[in-house]
Formats: sequence, structure tokens, C-alpha cells
Amino acid sequence: MNKHIDEIVHALREELINRRTPDGMWRGKLSSSAISTSVAVFALYTIDKEKYAGCIQKGKDWLISTMTAEGSWGDTLESPSNMTATLLSYASLYAQNAAPEKAKEYLTKKFGGNTDEHIIKGVLAYYGSDLTFSAPILVMCALAGVIHSWNKIPQLPFELAVLPQRFFRFLNLPVVSYAIPALIAVGILRHKKGKNMLYPVRESFISPCLRILEKLQPEGGGYLEAAPLTAFVSMCMSAAGYRTHITTQRAAGFLTSTVREDGSWPIDTDLAGWVTTLSVRALDEDITDKAALADIIRKNAFAYRHPFTGAKEGGWGWTDLSGSVPDADDTSGALVALHILQEGTYCKEIGKGVAWLLDLQNKDGGMPTFCKGWGKLPFDRSSPDISAHALLAFELWLDKLPPDLQEKCSASIRQLLEWMQKEQAEDGSWTPLWFGDQDATDERSPVYGTAVTADYLSVSNQPVAQEITTKGIQFLLASQNEDGGWGGSKGLPSKVTLTAKVLNAFVSYPDIQAEVIERGVQFLYQRFQEGRIYEAEPIGLYFARLWYSEELYNITFALTALKNIQKAIRYGEDKQEYTSDK
Repeated sequence: MNKHIDEIVHALREELINRRTPDGMWRGKLSSSAISTSVAVFALYTIDKEKYAGCIQKGKDWLISTMTAEGSWGDTLESPSNMTATLLSYASLYAQNAAPEKAKEYLTKKFGGNTDEHIIKGVLAYYGSDLTFSAPILVMCALAGVIHSWNKIPQLPFELAVLPQRFFRFLNLPVVSYAIPALIAVGILRHKKGKNMLYPVRESFISPCLRILEKLQPEGGGYLEAAPLTAFVSMCMSAAGYRTHITTQRAAGFLTSTVREDGSWPIDTDLAGWVTTLSVRALDEDITDKAALADIIRKNAFAYRHPFTGAKEGGWGWTDLSGSVPDADDTSGALVALHILQEGTYCKEIGKGVAWLLDLQNKDGGMPTFCKGWGKLPFDRSSPDISAHALLAFELWLDKLPPDLQEKCSASIRQLLEWMQKEQAEDGSWTPLWFGDQDATDERSPVYGTAVTADYLSVSNQPVAQEITTKGIQFLLASQNEDGGWGGSKGLPSKVTLTAKVLNAFVSYPDIQAEVIERGVQFLYQRFQEGRIYEAEPIGLYFARLWYSEELYNITFALTALKNIQKAIRYGEDKQEYTSDK
């Protein structure tokens, strides 16, 4: 086993080092997305089809060339077909008189018919009370001519955007915290398409809401650095009569600057902040310029209150680009990376980052992603893996913090553990928020959630942490597949990413049988020999549960696990040698 591990580690280490970009970070590469491509193409078509004809044609060609034989699309080229990707791709092509008949047949089967009622009812039923994605989808379908009943499309209360952000958590908004630009743009367009008793009142709110929309737009023009959100906003603005508005034009600039050579768009520009911290953890002692890299990460912390979510300064986002928003997982990742790079040396950015996380913690004791207290829609609720990540960051820096922060962190750790204990399922698992398994009927991946949570908790000496982690490890042991690997849950196809996460969790627990780890390593080695260790595995769930894969996940996950196993083997050998000598 040792030779196999050494062989893979050498290859992955060299690959990851070579993937570093000239700016000192890692940027990776996200999978191309049918959803991003279809809405970006349609937005540019709506804004100015002559000016952007080249982009539109290449995007249209990409969509047609990636359609499956049954007339459908998935979120990525490796993903199963679904309603959303197919409906948006069909709508985009329909508007350009290029809609394949097979796609229409696929959707008719999905919805049980092809009338407005079938489509609207089907979309709303799929997304439930969360209108973050369903309202923009239906609006795009109406603009494209796929449906005609504007009055049956939900009206988003865009006028509420003028209220101070601190009130949003009390308003029971039908969209999640990151989607205020969509609330405004989609809401204004829907308002203009149907007059009712509130029309004059809503009309008076348009100008102040447009000023807010402009304020929320980042310098690069892309809301959240995401093509779908940016495209939805800009197509609605254009259709509502604001084609020349500065936000529309900036959005068009963002879309044309982020299109790929093949005519497609990814779900987001990049995850540079996130994959850089993953790379730091994977390479660790192999990083030769730790001080310079630490400086880059420190400078990426937000030094101002974010206009998007109202978050205070001190947090980190998933990328260093202007459309990013600070969030708990990336802030924890940056704090962990800085602990590695600075070898535990405290700095002011650490204190601000820790304080930022403490301020974000929900009343239930768990850690949400972006905003404290919203909690009504899935992507604003506390999450076990994100909570455990924050706990790891707190534990690593605890003894270096000022006394007041130490006290707050200790209290926060107790609350986090109590919440995670309550959230743990009967079988010992935790389900993550932003990662899943597309092979699962419910799209969930308790293996991922349990593996990363157990890994993060391994640093804690708290009795509760050890108790719940032991249960989690037992779940992971029971979930190993016959081929030695792990899928999102037992019986699902094994994946490099998930197997690596589980193996990394096992390293910290000495009672794991060597055979279990050996079988997992053998699975990774077989994929390596077959040339499949870099094979795209869509396990990431973007906003509104959109699947994506990231090239650096396979590399960083596997390298982290195998290097840690390598160290554990060497430690065991050294310990045995020491014992023999004595």
C-alpha cells in the first residue's frame, strides 16, 4: 500500500503545484453549465441580439451540441437530465426559433402536458415556497414565448428591498438572502406585466429599488460572479424598459467577459478563495512561499460591510473577485489555511475573522452560510458541516485569541456541539447543505457531510465532540462499498472525492481497521491507474441546488487524505522503531 500511496501523492502534488496561477492563488475550473449558458444567451439576446450575435450563436451551438438523444440537458455534461436545465435551454432556443422538437417532447412528459398551466404548476411544485429560482424561470419562459400567462407567475415583493437589511429576517421573504437583485428585477418586470390595485403604490417604489440594484452590483458587473443570477436580472431589466440602464449594461459586460471559448458559461466565475484554502491544506509543508501566500489570503478578507447581505467586515468569500460575498465556510477555510501558513502566529485578520463567525452564529447554536437569523429557506439555515468547520477554526486559534474572544469562542463551541448533537441522525450521519450525490434519489450525501464533520471535529477534546464523532465514524464504516470506495450513501457508485473525504476522516481515529483504509486506498489507486482520478464528479450543489464539478476537488481531496495516511504510516513505523529500540 505504501508504494501505491507514494506514487499517487507524487503525481497529485506535482499536478496541484502546477495548477497554481501567476497571481499566487489556485483558481481551478468549474464545469460548463447548460443553465448558465441558456440564460446568458437569452439575456444577451434580449439586451441586444445584433451587438452580441457572435456570443449568442456560439452559446446556441453549444446547447444544441450538448443536448442528449432524448432531447434534454443536465446541469453539467456529467449530470442526469432534469427539468430545469432542459426547460431553460429549450426556452432560450425557442426564442431564437431553434428549439428542438425532442426537447418539447421531453418537457411535455415531465410536466404531463405543454400548456401554461402544466409548466407553471410543475415549476412551482418543484421549488415549493422558495421563489428564488422558480419566479425567474417562469419569467424567462414568458419572455421567450414558451408560456403566455403572466398573471399566473408569482409577483415578487420588490418594494421590500427598500427596507433596512436588518429587517429582512422578519419579513418571511420568498427568496433567499443572496437573491435580492432577482427580487428587484424580476419583481419590477412582473409588476409591469400585470396591473392591479397595488400598481400605483408599487410604481412609486421602482426608482428607489433601481438605485439599490445599482448599489448591489459589484464592480465587475456580475451579481455573485454568477451567470444565472446576472442574466436573470439583466433580461428582466431589459424587458422592463431599462435596456440602457447602467446595471443592464454592466451585466452584459460581465456575461461577455466570462463566456468560454466553446461558447458556454460556468455556474460561477471561479471558487478561487475556496480552492486556494483547500490547496493549502493539501500541500501544507510543500508550500515554499508560505508568508507570501498568507499575505494574499489576509488581503482577501472583506474590509467593509458588504452591501449585498449587510455582513460586517472580517469575513472571506469563495473568490477574490468583486462579486463575491463573505460566508461562514470560506471564512473558516481561510482561518484554517492561515493557521497552516503562519504556523499559528496570530494577526489582526484572525481576530476579525473569528469575531465575524461569532456574530453570524444562529440562535439555534448552528452556523448558517451567509446571514444570521434568516433561516426560513434552505440556503439560509444552519448546516452541520459549516458549523463543524467554524468549530475547527475556533479550536485552532483559541489559545492565541484575546481573552474576550477566547471566552466567546468557548461558549460558541459548546453551542455548536449541542446543535450538531441534535442534528445528528439516528444512524450517526449528518447531511451537508452545499454538497450532494446526483446518483441519490433524494440528491443527498450524508457520507460527505459526516466525513467532513468528523474530520473537523477531530481537533476537539470536548467529550460531546468525541461522542458524536464516534457515531459518525460508525456510519462511515457501515457505508463502504464492495469496491472499497464510498458514494453519497451505501450502495451508490463510489467516487474519488467522497472516498478521499472518508479516508481523511479516518486518519484521526486510530481504532479504524487497517483493512478498511487499505481497501479505500486501493480504490483510489485503481482510479489512478485507469487515468480516472481527475474524472469530473459533480458533487457540488450551487445556489438553488444546481450541480457542478470543480477540477481541483479531486486533486485536493485525494492529496490531503493520502498525505495524511502517509504521515500516519510513517508515524506508526517510527513509533514501532522507537519501541523496539527501548
